[in-house]
Amino acid sequence: MAGPGSVSSVTKNFLSACVQMRSACSVAENVAAASALIAEAADQGAQFITTPEMTSLLVTKSDDLFATVRGEEEDEALPAFRALAAEKKIWLLIGSLPIRLSAEKVANRSFLLSPEGSIAARYDKIHMFDVDLAGGESYRESKNYEPGREAVVAPLPWGKLGLSICYDLRFPYLYRSLAQAGADFLVVPAAFTRQTGEAHWHTLLKARAIETGCYVLAAAQGGNHECGRVTYGHSLIIAPWGEIIAEAAHDEPCVVLAEIDTDRVAVARSRIGSLSHDRAFDLSVIASSEVTS
Repeated sequence: MAGPGSVSSVTKNFLSACVQMRSACSVAENVAAASALIAEAADQGAQFITTPEMTSLLVTKSDDLFATVRGEEEDEALPAFRALAAEKKIWLLIGSLPIRLSAEKVANRSFLLSPEGSIAARYDKIHMFDVDLAGGESYRESKNYEPGREAVVAPLPWGKLGLSICYDLRFPYLYRSLAQAGADFLVVPAAFTRQTGEAHWHTLLKARAIETGCYVLAAAQGGNHECGRVTYGHSLIIAPWGEIIAEAAHDEPCVVLAEIDTDRVAVARSRIGSLSHDRAFDLSVIASSEVTS
């Protein structure tokens, strides 16, 4: 990852947007729906726009996934989004697209696109959503997806962007590492289940902002999907001190906008400098400790 740094751009403030979606089983339909919302955000002045996890395809069955997914060079969604970024002259973070790696595995991959339509950064989701929830709701992302192995910080005109996807949110050391590598803004494109979203979505996102002193932008999937999955929605933009500054108060497709004041990153970190207060400690002491009466 890139080394520590601070916001150094001449332009400090910008308008950001989260696109909330309800992706279905058709790539073409999803690209059209996402493109319309991205264009809406751009037409309202958004300079940085992010879409959710699985922007182009949300399916639950392996057969449906592998019947549709393609390699990056053959993917039909990516060229459309690159062209749109260039047309609207925006920075566009496509939360993720399923990208075939082999006959057996797919990457859950984010793409940061520049206003020229070039790919400025890629990030493959590191943590796989393998969980068993109440009511028999169960997921095994690792069955079809290959976990990423590299954290990514990418430069924007206003500072540095730390990339992550959905279940990564539950691993705070990733976000601490991104912030210590210079990230001023964090993206968490997601398809949180309704069950976990109602319990943890707001709390976890606010915690990541507070811990790092970063802005957090979390574009979400929401509602009852064609494949049968149900997601939480409630896309959020959170300031570095932990305040929610924009939210979709529902699970319907929409655009959420907020002004980003990059000075607030430095202000939050000057109040509590925990990013520079790490101390080494011996885990073996914890492991060998015994309770005494």
